[in-house]
Amino acid sequence: MKTKNYILVLLIAFSCSMCNSSKKDKEETNAIEKPLEKPKHEHTVLTAEDSLKLVNHYIEVKGEVEFPLQLTVDSLKKMKVTTIDNFKILGKNGEVKREVKTCKGVLLRDILEKAKIKQEDHKDRNFYIVTRASDNYKATFSWAELFNNPTGDNAFILFEENGKPIKNGEMIAICKNDIRTGPRHVYWLKSIEVYKVE
Repeated sequence: MKTKNYILVLLIAFSCSMCNSSKKDKEETNAIEKPLEKPKHEHTVLTAEDSLKLVNHYIEVKGEVEFPLQLTVDSLKKMKVTTIDNFKILGKNGEVKREVKTCKGVLLRDILEKAKIKQEDHKDRNFYIVTRASDNYKATFSWAELFNNPTGDNAFILFEENGKPIKNGEMIAICKNDIRTGPRHVYWLKSIEVYKVE
């Protein structure tokens, strides 16, 4: 009788361990099958004090250029200045984030021509341009967009909005012919970087 009870206890223990093992396997399988959730990109609201820390008094033009530059608002004012009327900053869903009645700036292309991209010959066009902010937000342009496309006539470095200096940094990069102007609207502009596609 004792032997029978012992065998019964063993069988119960074994079946319980099998249940737990299969439950564990199921949990592991579910964990593998679940896609990894990407963290959402959220914009933090900056205080006026934090915003001031991000302000640059000049922008650097560097990378694959013959004449690296440090440009201030005064430098830009001495170049060919364009006035843009009724510029809207549109978010990813097409919503109007902000409207600017009038702003002034210089074509990004004109700045790059002044710095002179290091091209071996006229066929050497595989470059991309990064406009980078102090908080490391970046927007990119290709050589073809700026020098062989209407985008070249619409990509600006702004230094004035509604007759006043720029609030979020002294200079801003924009592209006014983008369908959604927000993603390539770079506040607190720090640098314009030219890279060759290898």
